Amino acid sequence: MSRKSINIPNRSQRVVEGLYKDLERRIEASPPGLCPVDMSLAFLELCHSQTCGKCTPCRIGLGQLKLLISDVLEGRADETTLPLMEKNAKSIMQSADCAIGYEAAHMVYKGLIGYREDYEAHIRDGRCACQYKHPVPCVAMCPAGVDVPGYIALAHAGRHADAVRLIRKDNPFPTTCAFICENPCEARCRRNMVDSAINIRGIKRFVADNAGFVPPPSCAPATGKEIAVIGGGPGGLSAAYYLQLMGHQVTIYESLPQLGGMLRYGIPNYRLPKDRLDHDIQAILDTGVKVIHGKYIGKDVTLQQLRDDYDAVLITIGASTYKTLGIENEDAEGIMPAVTMLRDVSKGTEVDLKGHNVVVIGGGNVAMDAVRTAVRLGAKKVSAVYRRRIADMTALPNEIHGAVAESVEIVTLSAPSRIVLDENGAVSGLEILPQMISAIKDGRASVKPSGLPTTIIPCTRIISAIGQNIETAHIVASGVPVERGKIKTASSGGFEGMPDVFAGGDCATGPATVIQAIAAAKVVAANIDEFLGYHHTIDCPVEIPVPRVIVTGPCGRVNAVERDSQERIHDFDGVELCMTPAEGHQESGRCLRCDHFGYGIFKGGRETSW
Repeated sequence: MSRKSINIPNRSQRVVEGLYKDLERRIEASPPGLCPVDMSLAFLELCHSQTCGKCTPCRIGLGQLKLLISDVLEGRADETTLPLMEKNAKSIMQSADCAIGYEAAHMVYKGLIGYREDYEAHIRDGRCACQYKHPVPCVAMCPAGVDVPGYIALAHAGRHADAVRLIRKDNPFPTTCAFICENPCEARCRRNMVDSAINIRGIKRFVADNAGFVPPPSCAPATGKEIAVIGGGPGGLSAAYYLQLMGHQVTIYESLPQLGGMLRYGIPNYRLPKDRLDHDIQAILDTGVKVIHGKYIGKDVTLQQLRDDYDAVLITIGASTYKTLGIENEDAEGIMPAVTMLRDVSKGTEVDLKGHNVVVIGGGNVAMDAVRTAVRLGAKKVSAVYRRRIADMTALPNEIHGAVAESVEIVTLSAPSRIVLDENGAVSGLEILPQMISAIKDGRASVKPSGLPTTIIPCTRIISAIGQNIETAHIVASGVPVERGKIKTASSGGFEGMPDVFAGGDCATGPATVIQAIAAAKVVAANIDEFLGYHHTIDCPVEIPVPRVIVTGPCGRVNAVERDSQERIHDFDGVELCMTPAEGHQESGRCLRCDHFGYGIFKGGRETSW
């Protein structure tokens, strides 16, 4: 028998593997605003390097596409180039032997359809204009356009109160978002080109915890205009804040006893301590915003009465109702919607889950809130049932990891098919139909039945968390147009025939994140201001520290530390801990200051108003 040896990667293999990992990280860091034609060429070259070279469509055809795109980028293309590219791409898609050739050509073809104007601009102008329009990635990825590099620089300088003031220019919930924002700003952080994205939300928490109470800025001179805002959630409060700063008198009509909407009644205290939410709300109220509680629009006061009493009306009622499962026995005893359960817990109403086997259906953040709340309410066993994979869950990864650490069972590729009842008509189990992963549609893998028999998960309580809806019945009765469960508005947030009525946030766009609701509120506040005949701007005179010219080498990211899982499951106290001063200083120092050294400098300075 011949002697064999273990195959150990040599030095060149290890270097190549390292380069692949670097490439993955740098693709992830690709910011919005990059030239799509240039990116198409880069990805096409990557695909071409992966082909085996056996078939002519891949070996020759992809090479020809590369040359044609290079002609576009280098000013050699003319009006015949794009039709030729389209013809070649289709030919390769139809004749390539394997999926790599097909996908490479399909990517080029989709680009020719999706951003043809960029190709045409290159041919017409003979150059690329994208380099002059690059946004700072973190700012561009933030729906509200918060000046991220600015407040990180202030955090590094120890000017925490000024950092809060700068955040509030575009987001009046700096403390709240420091706890629960989904931090889309980190997705394209250019620090990924060096090591890993900056912990932007963690730095926001650092400044919020160290700034103390920061009073709001002074309001502009009173305009004499009065505005009614229906709904005291994040969208309504944000719009009220900016309108009040502009000098208009705002009155919020809120049906519930306290302000905050789903921030207060939908997000558990362990994720968002309510005293910290109150911190932000108090700063909003300190601008002079008035509040009327316990009034239901359409019941206690009509929309027409508000139109008669105010110069403008803004509807921001949010998404506070739930979607039904649509399966057998859904109305049985022991079944409840997650939004109802979370609201009852927030209001202090008793929810009996102690000693029960609980199943939560869903894979989003609300589902994770429900399972982790059930654990804290003393449930014997808690399971989350989801019809796709963990990788397909819309919940934040840290929420999924947190649930698993708290002994929640995640049951994936399982579609609920029937609720099983005992002889008394109470819940005794959930029948699930096993699924298998299937074709990718719109960038997401779909599922289909696997062919395996159904199984039953024993349980005595079932919580549904498959989505939320807008409560629109009273709005429809007031004459406001509703389409597919959402208020139908113009791009300005207004309505045809009712120029003084506006809508924004979840009720107009469908359920979204808190930062998206805040962004929508900024837009609609500006549009209401214009409707009233004004053009106010919101300024922040905070001076940003001069960028340091020190280039830092690779440095590990400071991640949030959490309380021990076996300790935190016994209470609703906050789970996530703040950075230490040393950690906050180091993490804020990792910022590359793209607003100065990167793309932002091309714009001639930072925007100071909106």
